[in-house]
Amino acid sequence: MVASNELDPTYFIETARILFEVIADISKELGIKFEFANLGGGIGIPYEPDQKPVPYDVIAKGVKEEYDKIISANGLAPLKIYLECGRVITGPYGYLISKVRHLKHTYKDFVGMDATMANLMRPGVYGAYHHITVTGKENQPHDHTYDVTGSLCENNDKFAIDRKLPEIEIGDILAMHDAGAHGHAMGFNYNGKLRSAEILLREDGSAVQIRRAETMEDYFATLDFEGLENFK
Repeated sequence: MVASNELDPTYFIETARILFEVIADISKELGIKFEFANLGGGIGIPYEPDQKPVPYDVIAKGVKEEYDKIISANGLAPLKIYLECGRVITGPYGYLISKVRHLKHTYKDFVGMDATMANLMRPGVYGAYHHITVTGKENQPHDHTYDVTGSLCENNDKFAIDRKLPEIEIGDILAMHDAGAHGHAMGFNYNGKLRSAEILLREDGSAVQIRRAETMEDYFATLDFEGLENFK
């Protein structure tokens, strides 16, 4: 893997070149026939509005050129090419939808959500950026500055710090973008938080629940209550 969330297509082409050269060298020295080359993952997505998506055609053209120069030229074709593209396939197509429960105005303005970092941990753990839309206010001026927080007893339970957004009111619905790869997949039950349901939005505008919300019964499902009787 080149790097996590890389947006420069030339890095993937360079990785292919290095890997093809290693394959050619080993094949020449040891007579090994390789079946495939795995270029790994790391293809990024444009989390921030001013970022551009990775141009796949540029990667494809560059990798093919290196393939022809190294693999085909050394009689090593055909060689299958594998990529691991979990983030680019799932990331942009998932949203965390959360309702505003609290507003706090002290030395700065805070927006308290009913979601927490248990639902989307990237911003809280390592400061990752996820764009936020206040639904129904998309065209209003972003003239207020907020910290958007969850309800855990941790000071890093935040989805955004000093984020410019339209004026927010209790009951507003916020959509946190690009949560498809690291939302539910990285969810956890810290502080007794139960994981939320997942809704699939279809092309025709209809929606269907594909994962129900967790219950308290789910939370305690693996606990051996009968075994606890032995400690009385």
